Amino acid sequence: MFRKILITGIILISNVTFAQQKTTHSFNLEEAIAFALDSNYTALNARRDIAKAIKQKWETTATGLPQISGAVNYQNNIKQPVTLIPGEIAGGEPGTFVPVTFGTKQNASAVATLNQLIFDGSYLVGLKAAKAFLDFSENAAEKTNLEVRKGVINAYGSVLLSEELIEIFEKNRVNLDKNLFETRKIYENGLTEQESVEQLEITLLDIETQLNNARRTREIASQMFNAALGIPVNDEVIFEDTLDDLVQQNISLTLMDSSLNIEENVDYKIAYNLTEQRDLEMQLEKSKALPQLSAFLNYGTSANSDDFSFFNGDQRWFQSSVLGVSLNVPIFSSGMRSASTQRAKIALDQAKTELEETREQVRLELNTAKSNYQFAIENYENSKKNIALAERIENKNQIKFTEGLSTSFDLRQAQTQLYSAQQQYFQSMLDVLNAKANLETVLNIPEVRIESEELKNKY
Repeated sequence: MFRKILITGIILISNVTFAQQKTTHSFNLEEAIAFALDSNYTALNARRDIAKAIKQKWETTATGLPQISGAVNYQNNIKQPVTLIPGEIAGGEPGTFVPVTFGTKQNASAVATLNQLIFDGSYLVGLKAAKAFLDFSENAAEKTNLEVRKGVINAYGSVLLSEELIEIFEKNRVNLDKNLFETRKIYENGLTEQESVEQLEITLLDIETQLNNARRTREIASQMFNAALGIPVNDEVIFEDTLDDLVQQNISLTLMDSSLNIEENVDYKIAYNLTEQRDLEMQLEKSKALPQLSAFLNYGTSANSDDFSFFNGDQRWFQSSVLGVSLNVPIFSSGMRSASTQRAKIALDQAKTELEETREQVRLELNTAKSNYQFAIENYENSKKNIALAERIENKNQIKFTEGLSTSFDLRQAQTQLYSAQQQYFQSMLDVLNAKANLETVLNIPEVRIESEELKNKY
Protein backbone atom coordinates (compact mmCIF):
# COMPACT_ATOMS: atom_id res chain seq x y z
CA MET A 1 0.00 0.00 0.00
CA PHE A 2 2.84 2.32 0.90
CA ARG A 3 4.55 1.57 -2.45
CA LYS A 4 1.38 2.49 -4.39
CA ILE A 5 1.08 5.77 -2.51
CA LEU A 6 4.75 6.55 -3.16
CA ILE A 7 4.51 5.81 -6.88
CA THR A 8 1.32 7.89 -7.18
CA GLY A 9 3.03 10.78 -5.41
CA ILE A 10 6.04 10.63 -7.74
CA ILE A 11 3.76 10.65 -10.81
CA LEU A 12 1.81 13.64 -9.51
CA ILE A 13 4.99 15.56 -8.73
CA SER A 14 6.38 14.77 -12.21
CA ASN A 15 3.16 15.97 -13.86
CA VAL A 16 3.22 19.21 -11.87
CA THR A 17 6.88 19.78 -12.74
CA PHE A 18 6.20 19.15 -16.45
CA ALA A 19 3.24 21.54 -16.36
CA GLN A 20 5.42 24.21 -14.78
CA GLN A 21 8.15 23.76 -17.39
CA LYS A 22 5.78 24.03 -20.34
CA THR A 23 5.38 27.69 -21.29
CA THR A 24 2.55 29.33 -23.19
CA HIS A 25 3.31 32.12 -25.66
CA SER A 26 1.04 34.44 -27.59
CA PHE A 27 2.09 36.22 -30.80
CA ASN A 28 0.71 38.12 -33.69
CA LEU A 29 2.86 37.89 -36.81
CA GLU A 30 4.90 41.06 -36.23
CA GLU A 31 5.57 40.09 -32.62
CA ALA A 32 6.69 36.64 -33.75
CA ILE A 33 9.12 38.15 -36.28
CA ALA A 34 10.59 40.52 -33.66
CA PHE A 35 10.96 37.65 -31.19
CA ALA A 36 12.66 35.43 -33.78
CA LEU A 37 15.15 38.11 -34.82
CA ASP A 38 16.24 38.26 -31.20
CA SER A 39 16.07 34.58 -30.22
CA ASN A 40 16.37 32.43 -33.35
CA TYR A 41 19.39 30.13 -33.10
CA THR A 42 20.83 31.11 -36.47
CA ALA A 43 20.27 34.82 -35.81
CA LEU A 44 22.03 34.52 -32.45
CA ASN A 45 25.09 32.98 -34.05
CA ALA A 46 25.05 35.60 -36.83
CA ARG A 47 25.33 38.31 -34.15
CA ARG A 48 28.16 36.36 -32.54
CA ASP A 49 29.92 36.27 -35.93
CA ILE A 50 29.81 40.07 -35.95
CA ALA A 51 31.20 40.12 -32.40
CA LYS A 52 34.01 37.79 -33.48
CA ALA A 53 34.78 40.07 -36.42
CA ILE A 54 34.97 43.06 -34.04
CA LYS A 55 37.48 41.19 -31.88
CA GLN A 56 39.45 40.10 -34.94
CA LYS A 57 39.62 43.70 -36.14
CA TRP A 58 41.17 44.78 -32.85
CA GLU A 59 43.43 41.73 -32.88
CA THR A 60 44.79 42.82 -36.25
CA THR A 61 45.14 46.43 -35.12
CA ALA A 62 47.01 45.41 -31.98
CA THR A 63 49.74 43.64 -33.96
CA GLY A 64 51.05 47.06 -35.01
CA LEU A 65 50.95 48.51 -31.50
CA PRO A 66 53.69 48.16 -28.86
CA GLN A 67 54.17 44.60 -27.62
CA ILE A 68 55.83 43.95 -24.27
CA SER A 69 57.01 40.52 -23.19
CA GLY A 70 58.88 39.33 -20.15
CA ALA A 71 60.99 36.29 -19.37
CA VAL A 72 62.44 34.92 -16.15
CA ASN A 73 65.07 32.18 -16.30
CA TYR A 74 66.71 30.08 -13.60
CA GLN A 75 69.44 27.47 -14.14
CA ASN A 76 70.98 25.03 -11.74
CA ASN A 77 74.06 23.37 -13.23
CA ILE A 78 73.88 20.09 -11.37
CA LYS A 79 77.00 18.93 -13.21
CA GLN A 80 78.96 21.92 -14.41
CA PRO A 81 80.74 21.53 -17.75
CA VAL A 82 84.53 21.03 -17.53
CA THR A 83 87.00 22.79 -19.83
CA LEU A 84 90.58 21.66 -20.37
CA ILE A 85 93.23 24.40 -20.41
CA PRO A 86 96.97 24.00 -21.17
CA GLY A 87 98.91 22.88 -18.07
CA GLU A 88 101.63 25.55 -18.46
CA ILE A 89 99.03 28.27 -17.78
CA ALA A 90 98.57 26.84 -14.28
CA GLY A 91 102.30 26.18 -13.80
CA GLY A 92 102.22 22.58 -15.01
CA GLU A 93 104.23 20.70 -17.57
CA PRO A 94 103.91 21.71 -21.21
CA GLY A 95 101.70 19.36 -23.19
CA THR A 96 99.48 18.60 -20.21
CA PHE A 97 95.97 19.89 -19.52
CA VAL A 98 94.24 21.01 -16.40
CA PRO A 99 90.41 20.53 -15.96
CA VAL A 100 88.68 23.78 -15.02
CA THR A 101 84.98 24.75 -14.48
CA PHE A 102 83.89 28.26 -15.39
CA GLY A 103 80.95 30.21 -13.99
CA THR A 104 78.79 29.62 -10.99
CA LYS A 105 76.60 26.65 -10.25
CA GLN A 106 73.31 28.64 -10.28
CA ASN A 107 72.18 31.52 -12.53
CA ALA A 108 69.05 33.67 -12.65
CA SER A 109 67.94 36.37 -15.06
CA ALA A 110 64.87 38.52 -15.84
CA VAL A 111 64.36 40.36 -19.15
CA ALA A 112 61.57 42.65 -20.42
CA THR A 113 61.41 43.42 -24.15
CA LEU A 114 59.45 46.09 -26.00
CA ASN A 115 58.81 45.44 -29.72
CA GLN A 116 57.35 48.04 -32.04
CA LEU A 117 56.45 47.60 -35.69
CA ILE A 118 57.41 50.77 -37.57
CA PHE A 119 56.46 49.86 -41.14
CA ASP A 120 55.01 46.73 -42.73
CA GLY A 121 52.92 46.83 -45.91
CA SER A 122 51.10 43.61 -44.99
CA TYR A 123 50.00 45.20 -41.70
CA LEU A 124 48.34 48.08 -43.51
CA VAL A 125 46.54 45.64 -45.79
CA GLY A 126 45.55 43.57 -42.76
CA LEU A 127 43.81 46.58 -41.20
CA LYS A 128 41.72 47.02 -44.35
CA ALA A 129 41.00 43.28 -44.49
CA ALA A 130 39.75 43.27 -40.89
CA LYS A 131 37.35 46.12 -41.69
CA ALA A 132 36.17 44.32 -44.85
CA PHE A 133 35.56 41.13 -42.86
CA LEU A 134 33.48 43.07 -40.35
CA ASP A 135 31.39 44.48 -43.22
CA PHE A 136 30.92 40.97 -44.58
CA SER A 137 29.81 39.68 -41.16
CA GLU A 138 27.24 42.48 -40.88
CA ASN A 139 25.91 41.73 -44.36
CA ALA A 140 25.78 38.00 -43.63
CA ALA A 141 23.82 38.73 -40.44
CA GLU A 142 21.43 40.92 -42.42
CA LYS A 143 20.84 38.10 -44.90
CA THR A 144 20.29 35.69 -42.02
CA ASN A 145 17.71 38.01 -40.47
CA LEU A 146 15.89 38.36 -43.78
CA GLU A 147 15.76 34.58 -44.14
CA VAL A 148 14.61 34.22 -40.52
CA ARG A 149 11.86 36.74 -41.13
CA LYS A 150 10.74 34.92 -44.27
CA GLY A 151 10.84 31.59 -42.45
CA VAL A 152 8.71 32.88 -39.57
CA ILE A 153 6.10 34.24 -41.99
CA ASN A 154 5.94 30.87 -43.74
CA ALA A 155 5.78 28.93 -40.46
CA TYR A 156 3.13 31.21 -38.96
CA GLY A 157 1.01 30.98 -42.11
CA SER A 158 1.46 27.19 -42.27
CA VAL A 159 0.04 26.77 -38.78
CA LEU A 160 -2.95 28.98 -39.63
CA LEU A 161 -3.44 27.05 -42.89
CA SER A 162 -3.51 23.75 -40.98
CA GLU A 163 -6.04 25.16 -38.54
CA GLU A 164 -8.29 26.36 -41.36
CA LEU A 165 -8.09 22.97 -43.05
CA ILE A 166 -8.91 21.17 -39.81
CA GLU A 167 -11.94 23.39 -39.31
CA ILE A 168 -13.26 22.93 -42.86
CA PHE A 169 -12.61 19.16 -42.83
CA GLU A 170 -14.51 18.81 -39.56
CA LYS A 171 -17.37 20.81 -41.01
CA ASN A 172 -17.40 18.67 -44.16
CA ARG A 173 -17.33 15.51 -42.08
CA VAL A 174 -20.35 16.61 -40.08
CA ASN A 175 -22.28 17.33 -43.30
CA LEU A 176 -21.22 13.98 -44.80
CA ASP A 177 -22.24 12.11 -41.63
CA LYS A 178 -25.67 13.69 -41.91
CA ASN A 179 -25.95 12.86 -45.62
CA LEU A 180 -24.79 9.30 -45.06
CA PHE A 181 -27.31 8.80 -42.24
CA GLU A 182 -30.18 10.10 -44.34
CA THR A 183 -29.12 8.09 -47.41
CA ARG A 184 -28.92 4.89 -45.39
CA LYS A 185 -32.47 5.45 -44.15
CA ILE A 186 -33.63 6.00 -47.71
CA TYR A 187 -31.78 2.85 -48.83
CA GLU A 188 -33.30 0.83 -45.98
CA ASN A 189 -36.74 1.93 -47.23
CA GLY A 190 -35.81 0.74 -50.71
CA LEU A 191 -35.91 4.19 -52.30
CA THR A 192 -32.27 4.31 -53.50
CA GLU A 193 -29.46 1.97 -54.49
CA GLN A 194 -26.67 0.69 -52.23
CA GLU A 195 -24.15 2.45 -54.48
CA SER A 196 -25.43 5.78 -53.19
CA VAL A 197 -24.48 4.77 -49.66
CA GLU A 198 -21.12 3.42 -50.76
CA GLN A 199 -20.24 6.57 -52.69
CA LEU A 200 -20.86 8.68 -49.57
CA GLU A 201 -18.85 6.23 -47.46
CA ILE A 202 -15.89 6.59 -49.83
CA THR A 203 -16.11 10.38 -49.62
CA LEU A 204 -16.34 10.27 -45.83
CA LEU A 205 -13.27 8.04 -45.57
CA ASP A 206 -11.32 10.49 -47.75
CA ILE A 207 -12.34 13.41 -45.56
CA GLU A 208 -11.41 11.59 -42.35
CA THR A 209 -8.00 10.71 -43.81
CA GLN A 210 -7.39 14.33 -44.80
CA LEU A 211 -8.59 15.53 -41.40
CA ASN A 212 -6.17 13.24 -39.57
CA ASN A 213 -3.35 14.36 -41.85
CA ALA A 214 -4.22 18.03 -41.26
CA ARG A 215 -4.05 17.48 -37.49
CA ARG A 216 -0.63 15.86 -37.78
CA THR A 217 0.52 18.63 -40.11
CA ARG A 218 -0.68 21.22 -37.63
CA GLU A 219 1.41 19.62 -34.89
CA ILE A 220 4.53 19.54 -37.07
CA ALA A 221 3.92 23.10 -38.32
CA SER A 222 3.63 24.32 -34.71
CA GLN A 223 6.91 22.68 -33.79
CA MET A 224 8.61 24.16 -36.85
CA PHE A 225 7.27 27.57 -35.86
CA ASN A 226 8.66 27.17 -32.34
CA ALA A 227 12.03 26.15 -33.75
CA ALA A 228 12.02 29.20 -36.02
CA LEU A 229 11.48 31.41 -32.97
CA GLY A 230 14.10 29.66 -30.87
CA ILE A 231 11.70 28.37 -28.20
CA PRO A 232 11.17 24.74 -27.06
CA VAL A 233 9.19 22.82 -29.67
CA ASN A 234 6.72 21.55 -27.07
CA ASP A 235 5.78 25.02 -25.79
CA GLU A 236 2.21 26.05 -26.49
CA VAL A 237 1.68 29.07 -28.75
CA ILE A 238 -1.46 31.12 -29.22
CA PHE A 239 -1.71 32.64 -32.71
CA GLU A 240 -3.48 35.99 -32.50
CA ASP A 241 -3.82 36.65 -36.24
CA THR A 242 -6.12 34.86 -38.64
CA LEU A 243 -5.15 33.79 -42.13
CA ASP A 244 -7.81 35.99 -43.69
CA ASP A 245 -6.66 39.08 -41.76
CA LEU A 246 -3.04 38.51 -42.77
CA VAL A 247 -3.98 38.16 -46.43
CA GLN A 248 -5.89 41.43 -46.39
CA GLN A 249 -2.94 43.16 -44.73
CA ASN A 250 -0.44 41.74 -47.21
CA ILE A 251 -2.20 42.54 -50.48
CA SER A 252 -0.38 45.67 -51.56
CA LEU A 253 -0.26 46.39 -55.27
CA THR A 254 1.83 49.51 -54.60
CA LEU A 255 4.67 47.14 -53.73
CA MET A 256 4.73 46.15 -57.41
CA ASP A 257 5.93 49.67 -58.25
CA SER A 258 8.85 49.51 -55.82
CA SER A 259 12.24 50.08 -57.39
CA LEU A 260 15.43 48.47 -56.19
CA ASN A 261 18.76 50.08 -55.52
CA ILE A 262 21.01 47.16 -56.43
CA GLU A 263 23.69 48.32 -54.00
CA GLU A 264 21.23 47.85 -51.12
CA ASN A 265 20.45 44.23 -51.94
CA VAL A 266 22.13 41.96 -49.41
CA ASP A 267 23.26 39.37 -51.99
CA TYR A 268 24.90 42.12 -54.02
CA LYS A 269 26.60 43.51 -50.92
CA ILE A 270 28.00 40.10 -50.05
CA ALA A 271 29.28 39.66 -53.62
CA TYR A 272 30.87 43.11 -53.37
CA ASN A 273 32.55 42.03 -50.12
CA LEU A 274 34.12 39.19 -52.08
CA THR A 275 35.63 41.62 -54.61
CA GLU A 276 37.01 43.68 -51.71
CA GLN A 277 38.59 40.58 -50.25
CA ARG A 278 40.18 39.60 -53.56
CA ASP A 279 41.48 43.14 -54.06
CA LEU A 280 43.05 43.10 -50.59
CA GLU A 281 44.63 39.73 -51.33
CA MET A 282 46.26 41.27 -54.39
CA GLN A 283 47.47 44.24 -52.33
CA LEU A 284 48.88 41.82 -49.77
CA GLU A 285 50.93 40.04 -52.43
CA LYS A 286 52.24 43.39 -53.69
CA SER A 287 53.12 44.48 -50.14
CA LYS A 288 55.46 41.52 -49.77
CA ALA A 289 57.92 43.36 -52.02
CA LEU A 290 58.12 46.28 -49.55
CA PRO A 291 60.69 46.46 -46.74
CA GLN A 292 59.73 45.76 -43.15
CA LEU A 293 61.04 47.97 -40.38
CA SER A 294 60.75 47.25 -36.67
CA ALA A 295 62.46 48.26 -33.43
CA PHE A 296 62.97 46.72 -30.05
CA LEU A 297 64.18 47.73 -26.61
CA ASN A 298 64.94 45.37 -23.80
CA TYR A 299 66.08 45.65 -20.23
CA GLY A 300 67.38 42.77 -18.14
CA THR A 301 69.13 41.83 -14.96
CA SER A 302 71.04 38.67 -14.05
CA ALA A 303 72.73 37.14 -11.04
CA ASN A 304 75.14 34.25 -10.44
CA SER A 305 75.80 32.21 -7.34
CA ASP A 306 76.98 28.82 -6.20
CA ASP A 307 74.02 28.71 -3.77
CA PHE A 308 70.38 29.73 -4.16
CA SER A 309 70.81 33.19 -2.69
CA PHE A 310 69.00 35.28 -5.30
CA PHE A 311 66.52 36.70 -2.81
CA ASN A 312 69.19 37.69 -0.27
CA GLY A 313 69.81 41.38 0.21
CA ASP A 314 73.50 41.14 -0.52
CA GLN A 315 73.07 39.29 -3.83
CA ARG A 316 74.56 41.27 -6.70
CA TRP A 317 72.45 41.75 -9.81
CA PHE A 318 73.97 43.00 -13.07
CA GLN A 319 71.88 45.20 -15.35
CA SER A 320 71.82 45.16 -19.16
CA SER A 321 69.80 46.91 -21.89
CA VAL A 322 69.72 46.79 -25.69
CA LEU A 323 68.09 49.07 -28.26
CA GLY A 324 67.87 47.76 -31.80
CA VAL A 325 66.31 48.38 -35.20
CA SER A 326 65.65 45.69 -37.80
CA LEU A 327 65.18 46.33 -41.50
CA ASN A 328 64.21 43.43 -43.75
CA VAL A 329 64.38 44.21 -47.49
CA PRO A 330 63.12 41.63 -50.06
CA ILE A 331 65.53 41.59 -53.00
CA PHE A 332 65.01 38.58 -55.24
CA SER A 333 62.37 35.81 -55.15
CA SER A 334 62.90 34.12 -58.54
CA GLY A 335 59.53 35.42 -59.77
CA MET A 336 57.55 33.94 -56.85
CA ARG A 337 56.09 37.29 -55.72
CA SER A 338 55.20 38.24 -59.27
CA ALA A 339 53.37 34.96 -59.83
CA SER A 340 51.48 35.34 -56.55
CA THR A 341 50.43 38.86 -57.50
CA GLN A 342 49.24 37.75 -60.94
CA ARG A 343 47.28 34.88 -59.39
CA ALA A 344 45.59 37.31 -56.99
CA LYS A 345 44.82 39.63 -59.94
CA ILE A 346 43.08 36.78 -61.80
CA ALA A 347 41.05 35.96 -58.68
CA LEU A 348 40.02 39.63 -58.47
CA ASP A 349 38.85 39.57 -62.10
CA GLN A 350 36.79 36.48 -61.33
CA ALA A 351 35.19 38.20 -58.34
CA LYS A 352 34.30 41.23 -60.47
CA THR A 353 32.65 38.95 -63.03
CA GLU A 354 30.69 37.22 -60.26
CA LEU A 355 29.64 40.64 -58.94
CA GLU A 356 28.26 41.58 -62.35
CA GLU A 357 26.50 38.22 -62.55
CA THR A 358 24.97 38.82 -59.10
CA ARG A 359 23.75 42.22 -60.26
CA GLU A 360 21.81 40.62 -63.11
CA GLN A 361 20.57 37.78 -60.90
CA VAL A 362 19.18 40.25 -58.38
CA ARG A 363 17.31 42.05 -61.15
CA LEU A 364 15.93 38.73 -62.36
CA GLU A 365 14.96 37.76 -58.79
CA LEU A 366 13.12 41.06 -58.40
CA ASN A 367 11.15 40.60 -61.61
CA THR A 368 10.40 36.98 -60.70
CA ALA A 369 9.31 37.92 -57.17
CA LYS A 370 7.00 40.65 -58.52
CA SER A 371 5.51 38.24 -61.05
CA ASN A 372 4.97 35.55 -58.40
CA TYR A 373 3.38 38.05 -56.04
CA GLN A 374 1.05 39.30 -58.77
CA PHE A 375 0.14 35.71 -59.64
CA ALA A 376 -0.45 34.84 -55.97
CA ILE A 377 -2.90 37.74 -55.60
CA GLU A 378 -4.71 36.84 -58.82
CA ASN A 379 -4.82 33.17 -57.83
CA TYR A 380 -6.24 34.11 -54.44
CA GLU A 381 -9.00 36.21 -56.05
CA ASN A 382 -9.80 33.40 -58.50
CA SER A 383 -9.81 30.80 -55.73
CA LYS A 384 -12.25 32.94 -53.78
CA LYS A 385 -14.59 32.95 -56.77
CA ASN A 386 -14.04 29.24 -57.43
CA ILE A 387 -14.98 28.25 -53.91
CA ALA A 388 -18.22 30.21 -54.16
CA LEU A 389 -19.04 28.48 -57.47
CA ALA A 390 -18.08 25.06 -56.09
CA GLU A 391 -20.33 25.60 -53.05
CA ARG A 392 -23.31 26.47 -55.29
CA ILE A 393 -22.65 23.46 -57.54
CA GLU A 394 -22.36 21.11 -54.55
CA ASN A 395 -25.53 22.56 -53.01
CA LYS A 396 -27.50 22.09 -56.24
CA ASN A 397 -26.30 18.48 -56.60
CA GLN A 398 -27.17 17.85 -52.98
CA ILE A 399 -30.74 18.99 -53.62
CA LYS A 400 -30.97 16.99 -56.86
CA PHE A 401 -29.64 13.89 -55.13
CA THR A 402 -32.13 14.24 -52.28
CA GLU A 403 -34.97 14.60 -54.80
CA GLY A 404 -33.67 11.67 -56.84
CA LEU A 405 -32.79 13.81 -59.88
CA SER A 406 -29.03 13.00 -59.88
CA THR A 407 -26.85 10.04 -59.03
CA SER A 408 -24.54 9.60 -56.07
CA PHE A 409 -21.63 9.68 -58.51
CA ASP A 410 -22.62 13.21 -59.60
CA LEU A 411 -22.88 14.27 -55.95
CA ARG A 412 -19.46 12.79 -55.15
CA GLN A 413 -17.91 14.66 -58.07
CA ALA A 414 -19.44 17.93 -56.86
CA GLN A 415 -18.26 17.29 -53.31
CA THR A 416 -14.74 16.39 -54.41
CA GLN A 417 -14.63 19.56 -56.52
CA LEU A 418 -15.74 21.61 -53.52
CA TYR A 419 -13.16 20.07 -51.19
CA SER A 420 -10.42 20.67 -53.74
CA ALA A 421 -11.54 24.30 -54.17
CA GLN A 422 -11.48 24.78 -50.40
CA GLN A 423 -7.91 23.53 -50.11
CA GLN A 424 -6.78 25.60 -53.08
CA TYR A 425 -8.40 28.68 -51.55
CA PHE A 426 -6.60 28.36 -48.22
CA GLN A 427 -3.33 27.45 -49.92
CA SER A 428 -3.64 30.55 -52.13
CA MET A 429 -3.88 32.65 -48.97
CA LEU A 430 -0.60 31.25 -47.70
CA ASP A 431 0.95 31.74 -51.14
CA VAL A 432 0.14 35.46 -50.95
CA LEU A 433 1.99 35.77 -47.63
CA ASN A 434 5.02 33.84 -48.87
CA ALA A 435 5.20 35.65 -52.22
CA LYS A 436 5.12 39.04 -50.49
CA ALA A 437 7.81 37.90 -48.05
CA ASN A 438 10.02 36.81 -50.98
CA LEU A 439 9.55 40.16 -52.71
CA GLU A 440 10.37 42.06 -49.52
CA THR A 441 13.50 39.94 -49.07
CA VAL A 442 14.77 40.96 -52.50
CA LEU A 443 13.93 44.60 -51.77
CA ASN A 444 15.58 44.36 -48.31
CA ILE A 445 12.48 45.64 -46.53
CA PRO A 446 11.93 46.12 -43.71
CA GLU A 447 15.38 47.07 -42.41
CA VAL A 448 16.83 44.21 -40.38
CA ARG A 449 20.52 45.12 -40.49
CA ILE A 450 22.66 44.76 -37.36
CA GLU A 451 25.45 47.29 -36.99
CA SER A 452 28.61 46.34 -35.14
CA GLU A 453 28.21 49.30 -32.78
CA GLU A 454 25.18 47.59 -31.25
CA LEU A 455 27.31 44.63 -30.16
CA LYS A 456 30.50 46.32 -28.91
CA ASN A 457 29.18 46.84 -25.40
CA LYS A 458 27.60 43.39 -25.22
CA TYR A 459 30.69 41.36 -26.12
